[in-house]
Amino acid sequence: MSSIRRYLHFVKPYRLQIIGTIIIGVIKFSIPLIIPMLIKYVVDDIVGNHALTHDGKINKLMLIMGVMIVVFVVLRPPIEYYRQYFAQWTSSKILYDIRNTMYTHIQKLSFTYFSNTRVGEIISRVINDVEQTKTFVISGLMNLWLDIATIVLAIIIMFYMNVKLTIVSVLLFPLYAFSVRYFFGNLRKLTRARSQALAEVQSYLHERVQGMPVIKSFAIEEYEHGQFDKQNKNFLDKALQHTNWNAKAFSVVNTITDIAPLIVIGYSAYLVIQDQLSLGTMVAFFAYIDKLYNPLRRLVNSSTTITQSFASMDRVFEFLDEKYDIVDAPDARVLDVVHGDISFENVQFTYNDKEEMVLKELNLHVKRGETIALVGMSGGGKSTLVSLIPRFYDVTEGRITLDGVDIRKFKLQTLRDKIGVVFQDNILFSESVMDNILLGKPGASDEEVYDAAKAANAHEFILNLSDGYNTKVGERGVKLSGGQKQRVAIARVFLKNPPILILDEATSALDLESEHSIQESLEELAKDRTTFIVAHRLSTITHANRIVLIEHGQIVEIGSHEELKAKQGNYYKLFQVQQLEHVEKTEAE
Repeated sequence: MSSIRRYLHFVKPYRLQIIGTIIIGVIKFSIPLIIPMLIKYVVDDIVGNHALTHDGKINKLMLIMGVMIVVFVVLRPPIEYYRQYFAQWTSSKILYDIRNTMYTHIQKLSFTYFSNTRVGEIISRVINDVEQTKTFVISGLMNLWLDIATIVLAIIIMFYMNVKLTIVSVLLFPLYAFSVRYFFGNLRKLTRARSQALAEVQSYLHERVQGMPVIKSFAIEEYEHGQFDKQNKNFLDKALQHTNWNAKAFSVVNTITDIAPLIVIGYSAYLVIQDQLSLGTMVAFFAYIDKLYNPLRRLVNSSTTITQSFASMDRVFEFLDEKYDIVDAPDARVLDVVHGDISFENVQFTYNDKEEMVLKELNLHVKRGETIALVGMSGGGKSTLVSLIPRFYDVTEGRITLDGVDIRKFKLQTLRDKIGVVFQDNILFSESVMDNILLGKPGASDEEVYDAAKAANAHEFILNLSDGYNTKVGERGVKLSGGQKQRVAIARVFLKNPPILILDEATSALDLESEHSIQESLEELAKDRTTFIVAHRLSTITHANRIVLIEHGQIVEIGSHEELKAKQGNYYKLFQVQQLEHVEKTEAE
């Protein structure tokens, strides 16, 4: 299905408003078509009418001018207002619907897509490209028909006035149509290339603005300016290619629209000299030529902007065609009650079919209410393993069951609703602290938020902020320290109060004192819940029911802290190294 046909699905709910706007527009554009007829009447029937007396001419002129004042001062302004209002209202509503659809689509895309696509590219499509399509609604679905209606009405009136002169007036129409088709056929491709280049500039700029502390810390402003210049130069090249072709199109098409009136002027003047045409008719024809070719010029302008809209439509629907990696099965059911037994059965996983397995033949059964700690060197697969539980990714082979049922049999949203996750790098939104905590349970009372913050050891520092819970934290929580951000993120999970917990390096951003103070809260939260803890500091997970050591995507050792210490295997060695590092650090202080 073409982009235009797909776009029309968004237009369809507003077809009555569009038709109404066109009808109002036809009335609005028809009123000025009276002017040439008025000129002919004044010249031939009033000024040039020698049968009328001086007072008779004045009376007729005043009468006709009074009627015209009523038409143009009383009737035309409200018609113009409603045409503009309904045109903008309808196009804005259509864009609103498209952006809503795109945002819903964004939320369904997997982590894999966001790992491979720059944020600026997505924003460009949702903001810039959607906005460009507004021209199609106003120019393509409304003004285009109004201009065509104006041309048709003008030609009908001109035929009524003089058939031969009208034929001469439209003689160059076929050449005009051929030129538009030839030049604007290639413009869509050039417009799309320019839009892509602009999206790349926006993506690059978005990343660099976020990473400005890195640029400044390495003093690489000059180098980065050169890199930005390359992106900007690419956009300039694409824009100039587009401009070059567009300028050629306008030069040819406008030449044709300028030659046609000259032909009419010459021929009509010849007819007047030959006494085959009245002077009033000639003057009226000059006015109608303007009414005829001004819409044609607007159509040329519309061709350019509508072509840009088509290119933007292509980019919008290209984005909407991105496939979902994680989807509900046709027979997926709602997950209502969770006991908490989780099993990994022969689980294998890879991020890319061309890469080796990150997890290999992994088997693990976790009982209800059990706390499982995942440890091991970075890159071993710990975070990958826990990200499979809420289906941020789906297993490549094998399956994961919750209470004996494959998690892919549950509706995704209801599954994730029963899981609370605290990441190592938690993102806060730029709203207030209160708003960020409420993400755990939208609609919760203030008291519930306060209790959650107290449980996460965050209440005290929040009260000390400039506006307390109403303090704006800035983009990605930039106004808070790493530890403060982490405690707000933990408070969100306390507020959500889910039956399954995933703590992925949840205390890594905290200092030792803060970590110790919040550890008891986390242990309290984990009671009677199935909990997975990914940890680097082994001292924080000694309380876990079982500790799972993962290396190269496989379970190497499993057991309680005491059991693994007694075994004196890899876990024991890792624990000893960390203990030694801690002692050395303490002595150095």
